[in-house]
Amino acid sequence: MLANLANPKTALIAIIALVAMAALAISCSAPEPAIEKSISAQPQMPAPASQAVIPGNPGNPGSPAAPAPASQAMSVEEAEALAEARAEAMAGAMAQEMPRESALVAPNREVVRTVEVAAETVVIEKEVVREVQVPGETMVVVEKEVIKEVQVPGQTVVVGSEAAPTEGFNVIGGTSTVNDAAYDLTFFKHYGVNPFIDTDDDNLSTFAVDVDTASYSVARAYVNDGYLPEPASVRVEEFVNAFDQGYAPPAEGAFAIRVDGAPSPFGGDNRKLMRVGLQGETVSQDARKDATLIFAIDVSGSMDRGDRLELAKRALRMLTEQLRQRDEVGIVTYGDYASVLLEPTNGGETRAISGAIDSLYPGGSTYAEAGLRLAYEIAAARVRPGRVTRVILLSDGVANVGDTGPDSILKSVRDYVDEGVTLTTVGFGMGNYNDILMERLANDGDGTYHYVDTAEEARRLFVQNLVGTLQNIAKDAKTQVVFDEDTVRSYRLLGYENRDVADEDFRNDAVDAGEIGAGHSVTALYELKLQDNAPSDGKIATIHMRWADPDDGEVTEISRDFRLNDMSAEFKDAAPRFQLAAVVAEYAELLRESYWAREGSLDTVASEAARIRRLLPPDDLAAAEFAALTARAAQLSEEAP
Repeated sequence: MLANLANPKTALIAIIALVAMAALAISCSAPEPAIEKSISAQPQMPAPASQAVIPGNPGNPGSPAAPAPASQAMSVEEAEALAEARAEAMAGAMAQEMPRESALVAPNREVVRTVEVAAETVVIEKEVVREVQVPGETMVVVEKEVIKEVQVPGQTVVVGSEAAPTEGFNVIGGTSTVNDAAYDLTFFKHYGVNPFIDTDDDNLSTFAVDVDTASYSVARAYVNDGYLPEPASVRVEEFVNAFDQGYAPPAEGAFAIRVDGAPSPFGGDNRKLMRVGLQGETVSQDARKDATLIFAIDVSGSMDRGDRLELAKRALRMLTEQLRQRDEVGIVTYGDYASVLLEPTNGGETRAISGAIDSLYPGGSTYAEAGLRLAYEIAAARVRPGRVTRVILLSDGVANVGDTGPDSILKSVRDYVDEGVTLTTVGFGMGNYNDILMERLANDGDGTYHYVDTAEEARRLFVQNLVGTLQNIAKDAKTQVVFDEDTVRSYRLLGYENRDVADEDFRNDAVDAGEIGAGHSVTALYELKLQDNAPSDGKIATIHMRWADPDDGEVTEISRDFRLNDMSAEFKDAAPRFQLAAVVAEYAELLRESYWAREGSLDTVASEAARIRRLLPPDDLAAAEFAALTARAAQLSEEAP
């Protein structure tokens, strides 16, 4: 029976039996058992008036863990009296009215108490209690006693432990990753691979735009660490959109459609490649709107892995250096609990903002739902016309307390999204990382998803592209490509598998689509098979783009035709950045093990990347890095078993 104490039902039977044994031992004049029990008050630390200090939350300066409770021997009568007093204190605390910041109460947790009987240590009781914050003070009404094992004569039976496992691993049976995976506990979703579609069956291709770039940064982290990426982590469009496409800005209006093409160097003879680009108008730093930014920062224990929290803090410092006096910054942290670390503060208060950032440190579980809910609540209260209001989530995406999935989390904040609060999700770290949650939150929260693996990526996101990161110029943006059946026999969209929009919903403005920031571009690549008798000047397609203005909701639609004689005669005659986009897409197709790239090789991609690198300006660091990455990936592929 003792061997199964971890089973709640068996443990209950064991508890009853052991209590009876203890009573029998007492009645036989055995020494009275010493019952270990204590109620300790947390040391009181002064907190800023604007900050909710939650017990045990490692993201809260001034809220250190309580010292280990001191054991105290007492009689059974004393223990019963103390338990009654404790219950009364708990009921009184729970009955009090709490302000917003202090209303987030810890989830139920088990408290284990023990009794010593004749040199044995056995579990006799478990309680489920709550730790409650009372306005103006931090009060622990029941101190948690952590029991790691039960000693029984001749054997040791483990009944439960709250000790942290070895960093990032499930340590039952060892510390190596399962199936020789590159990292432990990574969560990705494969959305499939688009097929070729005959224009006779469907000549319309409709999708929501996507300016996310996280997938490329994730793959870069894999390769730099000496691994080929998980195929499910690869989204082709995010690889392509991670690179500058060299599109000219619109001469007038918010957007311009840019289209070019050439024979494809991949996938066999007689295939063409068409690049559809949407380029947004640029907005200078001086001309951008004032912004209220509420950061929801994950300070759970997993953020201590590697340098992910330190990298997040570095990124925050970069951003705050770009803020203006009229901007506002607030910080919410979440670990075991959510709390306000910094109430919205004007951008000129650099000392207060920097002090809050410096105070961040990791530990505890991950209550992402509470953190986002609190951040959205603060942001929604500060929505103003003509002002950007955005929540920026910095996390590894692994929620393990409360609601943990994107649908359930977004359900709790959906009303705030509808009020005009946008979202940017920024991922950090690999291993114990949830790409699914981070991407879905951004897609459904009217925002964008990025992954920061280096300080340079943080600089690109928060310094070089700051205006585009903060200020949207289009919401619910969609693209529809209408292929001419006389010229195009079949087509295949590379990527955007999880951004598909029903063709009939292209002009349904109630359908959620994508957001585009100032100065951002969106690129989609199509592989084409032409009709055998296609005219040399035949129309290939008409490209439509439709979006709503994020301020007044006015909907605009523009279009452009693209003809066969607009294409370059040879691939190497096309613009260098067109060539780069084609090679980047092939790289992604190979990494995700696409059927359509089955005859390709990473060696060929690396060779082409090196060639194209020489066509671009020497200061194009992204192209240089890509050439190095593809060479490394080709090497890793050869070394793979």
